Amino acid sequence: MNVNDYQNEFNKIISRKYFPSRLNNSRQKAFSKFLDIGLPTKKWEDWRHTDLSFLNKNNFRISEANDAFENIDFSKYKIKNTHTLVIINGHYVEHLSDAPKELRVLTNHEYLEQNDWRQKDKKDTPFDLLNTSLCDSGMSFIIDPDTDIDKPIHILFICSGSENLIISPQVNIDISRSSSATVIEQYASETSSFFQNNCVFASVKENASLNHLRIFSNANKTINISSSYIEQSENSNYKYFQFVDSGALQRSDIYNSLKGTNSNCFLSGLTILDDDQQSATYITTDHIMPNCTSSQNFKSVLNNKSSGVFNGRTIVREDSQKTNSKQSNKNLLLSDKATMNSNPQLEIYADDVKCAHGSTTGALDNEALFYMQSRGLDRESASSLLIRGFVIELMEEIENKDLRDYLFNKFDNWLIKNN
Repeated sequence: MNVNDYQNEFNKIISRKYFPSRLNNSRQKAFSKFLDIGLPTKKWEDWRHTDLSFLNKNNFRISEANDAFENIDFSKYKIKNTHTLVIINGHYVEHLSDAPKELRVLTNHEYLEQNDWRQKDKKDTPFDLLNTSLCDSGMSFIIDPDTDIDKPIHILFICSGSENLIISPQVNIDISRSSSATVIEQYASETSSFFQNNCVFASVKENASLNHLRIFSNANKTINISSSYIEQSENSNYKYFQFVDSGALQRSDIYNSLKGTNSNCFLSGLTILDDDQQSATYITTDHIMPNCTSSQNFKSVLNNKSSGVFNGRTIVREDSQKTNSKQSNKNLLLSDKATMNSNPQLEIYADDVKCAHGSTTGALDNEALFYMQSRGLDRESASSLLIRGFVIELMEEIENKDLRDYLFNKFDNWLIKNN
């Protein structure tokens, strides 16, 4: 896409009469900034390892109301014992969804109206500006105070059809004080090519807990760029797990702000790629208040010409004493053509803290393979055992058994194909 292509799609959004005109001003400002900044190039520090050529070479159009196709086999996306909410090509399909009674589901217009039309703050990055400009859909999920939802809430985003669509949803997840929930976002495709550029805002209030899982399983010619903004209040707990197993490009930018004392944030993820797929995870964990704990634990298994990026940044501000934070990034390369760029970072401005970070990247251990083969295993079986041993630590941290089984099945299918 070139500048004229984005301008054409922006003009379509502005001309839609069913969007409140009061949002046009913020759209116009964001799009003007986007035009000034332009798309990232490899000269940009945070984008020098990311190849956007697929996006630049293809054209995408925004979704229309009649793009909500429903002739989809949902059984392959089913996760047992969950409430499933279906979003097709950016459109929430209520009659296919099973929302728990404790969950309030609002359109983003209803959400903005309830909050005096105050929009959430984003970074002035090109894709966040583009999301503000082209946002054509979105939902808000609210859990009221003192509410625990036992079954996970499974939000299924599916792109379908023969057209190359650009979809720009915004999602709000509000966990009110003393409440808890598990939310699973799953991104899947019934089409060969699309571009999804989404923003997710999660607010975890006092004494609340959010277990947040994201599954990116798209076709090989798809781009999924996602920004997540998490704000935590006092005594809150946020646990995040990310599973990536496909896509031409998948990029996650995660911004977590620990704004309340005694809050905890645990981020982890597993990426398994093949062919020339690429995935990038950029994290900023900002310790604003004292007595908080955070961790980042991410692993990748890369085959053939696939590539990965991990950029984990932890900031400990001057008044954030008694901080406890650690980072770990471990990567397994199954091919000499696979590449990984890892950059864990600590910025510490306080004195009384415990902080550590580390990163390793390497191939399968030949001595371990030789030993296992000497005990009667063939090389393929030995490799599978070592790869499974590498990822099992992360997978076993998933508390929900049905979700854990679902992801293990996806991993096993990938392993059979790539070993």
